[in-house]
Amino acid sequence: MLKIWNIEKIIEDTLNNHHLNIDYEINNKLPVPMSYNVSTNTIKFNYLQVNGYISKIRMKETDENLVKIILYHVIGYYLDFKKNKHDLRTFKYGEDDEIAKLKTQIEMNAWVYGRTLVPDVLLQSFDQVRELDKELINGQLTNI
Repeated sequence: MLKIWNIEKIIEDTLNNHHLNIDYEINNKLPVPMSYNVSTNTIKFNYLQVNGYISKIRMKETDENLVKIILYHVIGYYLDFKKNKHDLRTFKYGEDDEIAKLKTQIEMNAWVYGRTLVPDVLLQSFDQVRELDKELINGQLTNI
């Protein structure tokens, strides 16, 4: 089981390596492993959820690399919001189908944009986690 400071170090090192100016903080009430808040430009993580997610995907990859994969997906949200100006009022005022469509688009973009930063040695594992994550959606392990 990874400790809070291990996860913080992975996040800090990864953000520094890519010269990304994103804040991060722990949030033990977060219902998902990690999330990105566009309003505060902050990645939040729940270390218990991170460890739970890692235990559910059961891959031959180190826990540290799996945290990086989760993080690259979350950084994908940052990159998506930086490149695309989604009308977030849809979440408050939109019809159910409009909300679902926007969530799907943002989620797809997060995986695509996040993948652009993944080191070559982790690309195959990143793609595997993406496929496994689709299967875990009903387990509410996704970020939206």
